[in-house]
Amino acid sequence: MSSASSDAATRRPGTAAARRRLREQEIIDATRALFDERGMRDAQIDDIARAVGINRAIVYRHFTGKEELFALTLVQYLDELREALRQAADSPGSPEQRLSALVGAFVDYGLAHPAFVDCAQAMMRRPGDDLLAEVSESAMFRLGRAITGCMAVLTEVIEEGVAAGDFDVEDPYLLANMLYASGLGTLQLGRVQILVTEESPGVPRISRISHDQVRTHVISSALAIATGRRVSNR
Repeated sequence: MSSASSDAATRRPGTAAARRRLREQEIIDATRALFDERGMRDAQIDDIARAVGINRAIVYRHFTGKEELFALTLVQYLDELREALRQAADSPGSPEQRLSALVGAFVDYGLAHPAFVDCAQAMMRRPGDDLLAEVSESAMFRLGRAITGCMAVLTEVIEEGVAAGDFDVEDPYLLANMLYASGLGTLQLGRVQILVTEESPGVPRISRISHDQVRTHVISSALAIATGRRVSNR
């Protein structure tokens, strides 16, 4: 084999791998665009394939199934969220002020990207064994890394508050996970913006709740848990 032929053979696998990565990213980007436009529930594989200009069979050549594709689309959201959290965490102020900014950034991102909330909750509802059966190990690693990247920012601020004596938290990692999970649930309230109370015993009353009210509640709840004392809404 000539030197030129040998060089071409050496380059070929890398070129194919690069093309594969590019096509995978195109599919993920198309999925993200449909999530943002229609919501997760209305994003169909046929529509995703059509947006990329391929048929659905090619989608399944790159991903083990819809669950894996959606998991990697969630990674894209989480990477953006991590950047928003990092900016908030790096803001000046006391640990309480920085935690307020960080939790506020989480709420703002979730309200601006409702498909992120749907996707994150859908993944959390799946039993771990089911996810492992449907999502490749490499995709699960990427998803886990994206989640822990967000958690690390939150945990860092909580740990600094504990070190400063401002927070009374035994397990910062547990609190970070709890705030993330409960925050996703509260964001659904901000999405529907409907509050159910009682007009009188047994008589329901439906009223509106604003994004600002949801944001204030999530921040106040996080501070109350972290500090171990009641924090007034601000």
